[in-house]
Amino acid sequence: SKERRVDPQILVGMLVTAGGFPLEVHEFTGNTAETLTLLPVLRTFQDRHQVDDVVVVADAGMLSASNLNALEDAGFSFIVGSRISKAPYDLADHFDKHGGVLHDGETMESKRVMGTGANARERRVVYHYSYKRDRRDNYTLNKQVEKAQKIADGTRPLRKDRFVKLTGTRPSVDQTLVDRARQLAGLKGYVSNIPAARLTGNEVVAAYHDLFQVERSFRMAKTDLRARPMFHHEADSIHAHLTIVFTALAISRHLQDTTGVTIRKIIRALRPLRDITISIAGNEITATTPPGPDAHAILTAAGH
Repeated sequence: SKERRVDPQILVGMLVTAGGFPLEVHEFTGNTAETLTLLPVLRTFQDRHQVDDVVVVADAGMLSASNLNALEDAGFSFIVGSRISKAPYDLADHFDKHGGVLHDGETMESKRVMGTGANARERRVVYHYSYKRDRRDNYTLNKQVEKAQKIADGTRPLRKDRFVKLTGTRPSVDQTLVDRARQLAGLKGYVSNIPAARLTGNEVVAAYHDLFQVERSFRMAKTDLRARPMFHHEADSIHAHLTIVFTALAISRHLQDTTGVTIRKIIRALRPLRDITISIAGNEITATTPPGPDAHAILTAAGH
């Protein structure tokens, strides 16, 4: 809890389109495992809309190897982010042939066994190189190496910083780890059970990048629509609150797509508009707040 409260929290799951429009929202108790929430939501969606071909896209920390197996066994395809710590081994043939030279937007593929024992399955791994990501990664690495060097020089207190190696009691910079990290700069990995004949490496990367729409919808719900923090205690109250927020998000997303104006600006422009009913001598008169220029432009674009 960001408010540092000890109250039990709930888990909220939302399905959105590739463009971020909300389709369904579900709530679960906070200690429910991913497979016990994700699979029921997906099956409910399939049954309601009679959809057979569903691809689950998730970030690296969401699904374990066993959870991916459960998804696959249930008939779902998936694309998930992969940690790139094994990239040097997965791409050894590529580095041997090309000497570590990578081109902006290039994708490379390998196979990797994920899981252990009966859960072990071979997975397709797609790696994508971005020059922009390379610059960002190297900037971060330079800062981390600088901190490690200060510890090695004794000008910074000994901490568990990255690239710091203890030889006896004397700290030093672990150059092997630095070189390995620089070799991975600019790379991002993706794991999928979709064959290359059906979806190319670049298409896998493009599908994963749509995840920002999910985060964007959640951010809109939490901040612009003030979905949290809320402290309901009854199941009906929690469900009602999420239903109102979900409906408001759907309307807001529609308005945003229709007008091209952000939700924050829409709320700021339309919030002052009010209809006031006045009763005088038994007669009711409705007074409407005249819209300002921004509100008028939004209403016009929305067809009102």
